[in-house]
Amino acid sequence: MKIGNIVEYIDQQKIFSAVILQEKKGKLRLLNENNREVNFSEKRLSHISKNSIDTNLTRDTLAAKLKKLAQERKTLSQKIDIKELWEILHEEPDDIDISTMTVFCFDPPVTSDHEAAVIRAFFNDRLYFKFNKLIFTPYTQKQVEAKKRQIQEARRQEMFIQQGAAWIQRILDNKNGSDAQIDDTVINILKSYYLFGNDAKSSFLAKQILKKTSLNSPEQLFHIFVKAGLWEKNQNVNLLALQVPTDFAPAVLTTAKTLVDYSFNFMDDPLREDLTATPLITIDGQSTLDFDDAISLEQTDHGYTLGIHIIDVGSYVKNNDDIDQAARERGSSIYMPDDKLPMIPSSLSEGLCSLTENEIRPGISTIVKMTRFFEILDFTIVPSIIKVHQQMTYAEANLLNGKDDPVTTLYKIATLLREKRLKAGAIQITLPEVNVWIEENQEIRYSKVDRENPSRMLVSEMMIFANTLMADFLASNNVPAVFRSQAPPKQRLFKGIETSLIMNCMQRKQLSRAVIGTTPEMHAGLGVKAYATATSPIRRYHDLLTQRQIRAILGYEKPYSNNELENILQEIAMPVANAGRIQNDRKRYWILKYLESQKGADYEALILDAYRDFYNVLIKEFMLEAKLPANGLKLKHGDIIHATIQHADARRDQLSLFA
Repeated sequence: MKIGNIVEYIDQQKIFSAVILQEKKGKLRLLNENNREVNFSEKRLSHISKNSIDTNLTRDTLAAKLKKLAQERKTLSQKIDIKELWEILHEEPDDIDISTMTVFCFDPPVTSDHEAAVIRAFFNDRLYFKFNKLIFTPYTQKQVEAKKRQIQEARRQEMFIQQGAAWIQRILDNKNGSDAQIDDTVINILKSYYLFGNDAKSSFLAKQILKKTSLNSPEQLFHIFVKAGLWEKNQNVNLLALQVPTDFAPAVLTTAKTLVDYSFNFMDDPLREDLTATPLITIDGQSTLDFDDAISLEQTDHGYTLGIHIIDVGSYVKNNDDIDQAARERGSSIYMPDDKLPMIPSSLSEGLCSLTENEIRPGISTIVKMTRFFEILDFTIVPSIIKVHQQMTYAEANLLNGKDDPVTTLYKIATLLREKRLKAGAIQITLPEVNVWIEENQEIRYSKVDRENPSRMLVSEMMIFANTLMADFLASNNVPAVFRSQAPPKQRLFKGIETSLIMNCMQRKQLSRAVIGTTPEMHAGLGVKAYATATSPIRRYHDLLTQRQIRAILGYEKPYSNNELENILQEIAMPVANAGRIQNDRKRYWILKYLESQKGADYEALILDAYRDFYNVLIKEFMLEAKLPANGLKLKHGDIIHATIQHADARRDQLSLFA
């Protein structure tokens, strides 16, 4: 290799012609066709010509000659039909050197310019041959087809990038939003990137789209979607990120309609006990539409007959039918301030499978015989036919307590049941609950509910009692079910009922994790030997599973085996966890949304934990935990302070306080 030799090199996917101005131990100084000097390694050259140029000529003259030569070689390369060559050579895919390939491409005599033209042609069309260090290897038919697909996909992706960037820019430029049309695939790529970040399947494409726009971060995509009318300003992105189903498939709705339209006659069932004359009541929240449990109390010669009645969902929804599969996919109903996602279609949950007043329904009834001092004599669990005689709210039940039966007596029984559990070691956490809802005018409303008020305590104790008796029933029949257990707390801070907010918060942190299993074990938190979940089969799939096991004992269907039940529990574990997470996060979202308008407002806050730079506090009004910067404050666990809202951002889950 000498000074003056014409060479070619590849830089930024382009081939340049150049002349060697200086060479030293494989390091070259070149002048290229664009009249630029570049330093290059000999190993990086794509072609070395036998021809040379007098380097004593002026730079402009050298550059002009190189540019002319490059054009001539480009023209020669365009005469090569690479596909035709491949069709001849690919059946015997041997390596072909540059000299042989040049002869294949041009009639003799061939020159260095022909060789350079060959390299240019194969560099520009890499579909048919593998090209490496002046050696050409034809691809097989399958390899060519695969590369064609790769090229098509690359072009498709580039189209998406251009489309996406142009669409975002149009949205940004149009202050009133945009009705610009765009491929749904591009929208889905951008949505997925916003929801899942780098874990999104097409995150690379989304990043390339954003690079071509004026957006600074993926977070800004949310406003783009809102402005484009694709999302609401209060879009529940958790539902999308966790891929929670929000609609039922047509087949599910069709099956539900068939059930609603069918005329069921449970009176013909010889196993069922007709309890329609028994005066059942329901006690629920004011906005409740899905009633799955009712209570009855009758005075007898020996004392009382207490009944806890659960809608028999298993009479309608059968294992593995369309509705059951949809319910299993959801795991639970999801109740949010701005929406409700039922586990089964609302035509069932609020209609056929709901204990609506004066409607005949199939039930699973737990009948408890008691003395006049409320001592338990015995209990039975029977399939039943029931009718609710009265539906009342918690507020209405509270007004009746102490005045009218059966509410007054039911409250006395509930009080005794709780005392019994507390003596057995139950831990009663008495923290209030905050309910949040959105009015039709989009106003955010909230109320703090004392879960220990008489009617709520009454219903809670009755359901705990029924679930405990059903657990005993299942255990005595050696049938697996959805049993919930809990080990004793890591530390017991109080016995009985404790009203102190800080003590309840501390005790809650000491509770052991509740465990779901298929065999009965002690539930220390409730103070019972075994506990099954069965009283909400409309709302919780766990309860529907257990109800089916009870129905199996009663002679209605084949029970799940232990393995079958464990497999189902494993299958629904994630949907159940997601449902709980969405409920909690959505309530927090709307509380923070409310606080966005409360900048400068003061609220009482309880110091839960003290750290070096901040305090973990509980805003009592909303039962909401947040961080409070220390900023020189000297506070301790249990102190009450006034915290001021500095900034709230619901979508980013941010709340800033100062004291």
